[in-house]
Amino acid sequence: MEPKKSIKADVGRNSSIYFAVGLALMLAVTYLTINYKTYDKSNIDIGQLNLDEELEEEIPITEQIQTPPPPPPPPAAPEVIEIVEDEEEVEETVIESTETDQEEEIVKVEEIQVEEVEEDIEVPFAVIENVPVFPGCENESGNNAKKACMSEKIAEFVNKKFNTDLAGDLGLSGRQRINVIFKIDKNGNVTGVRSRAPHPALEKEAARVINLLPKMKPGKQRGKAVIVPYSLPIVFQVQD
Repeated sequence: MEPKKSIKADVGRNSSIYFAVGLALMLAVTYLTINYKTYDKSNIDIGQLNLDEELEEEIPITEQIQTPPPPPPPPAAPEVIEIVEDEEEVEETVIESTETDQEEEIVKVEEIQVEEVEEDIEVPFAVIENVPVFPGCENESGNNAKKACMSEKIAEFVNKKFNTDLAGDLGLSGRQRINVIFKIDKNGNVTGVRSRAPHPALEKEAARVINLLPKMKPGKQRGKAVIVPYSLPIVFQVQD
């Protein structure tokens, strides 16, 4: 049995498509309605610029001070040129050449001997290797024995030669102490005598006695004669 209506005349054939299109349009209208906003035109400031109003700046009027120009420099005095007559004759110095010829004989220079200057070395009496030997102490064996002999001989010599009555004549009393320092040089002679005492007269007497000491055998250090300082205290009692 054939249908009475044509397929193209069927209205319900595309109903799903129409429904989808209508739904899409409704959603679009709804979205636009929700997001639509209005503004009050009176509150809008478009920032109009008035070009007619100009900024007027007041420029201060300053007075320019004109300084007078500096005075011109004084005219320079003309230089006086003194003409000196060339009358003096100048002798020319001729410098001779120092180069030698092959024919010139060469003179041999003899060897120059330089003398060694020995320094004056001082070695204390307490540490010297070979002590100075006083006359009469040559037979003593050992350095310590010669030191003791020398000290004993010098003390005997001073007690014999010193004028002990001098202190009484000067009005001194009691115990008197005189310190004497001297040196035994590289030749064994006594030099550089210095004394210190309560009275200048005692100092002079002590120096006189020490300068009378006999010549000794000089002290040696490492086989060479050296200067040996020596200190001697002189103590005596003045009898009242």
